[in-house]
Amino acid sequence: MKILLNLIWLLFGGLWLALGYVLAGIICCVLIVTIPFGVASFRMASYALWPFGRTIVDRPTAGAMSTIGNVIWILVAGWWLVIGHLTTALAQAITIVGIPLAVANLKMIPVSLVPLGKEIVPTDRAFTAYGH
Repeated sequence: MKILLNLIWLLFGGLWLALGYVLAGIICCVLIVTIPFGVASFRMASYALWPFGRTIVDRPTAGAMSTIGNVIWILVAGWWLVIGHLTTALAQAITIVGIPLAVANLKMIPVSLVPLGKEIVPTDRAFTAYGH
């Protein structure tokens, strides 16, 4: 079922969303100072391509720099990404077939709001891999 949902997601928005995150990642990496944001954008692009069967967990080694970076990210890009994901989720939720896609869009909000200090892992390893 995860594969089917991921394929539907990919066809109806996931590919374009991932390409947007990749473009943002390339721009951030070119600007040198914003390379951590570029890496986070590439991570979000990966998640945007194949969200079903994966989840977001906090990276246990994230420190104060991740927190500072997340505050900057929220002010510059985070709120706009959240608004975009919410708007898209509302549009997708109009149809029954779109409801799982809307849920996937909502799942992306935490990582798009505060991407630094996060890791994307398979759902079945989310708690066992990190001792939660």
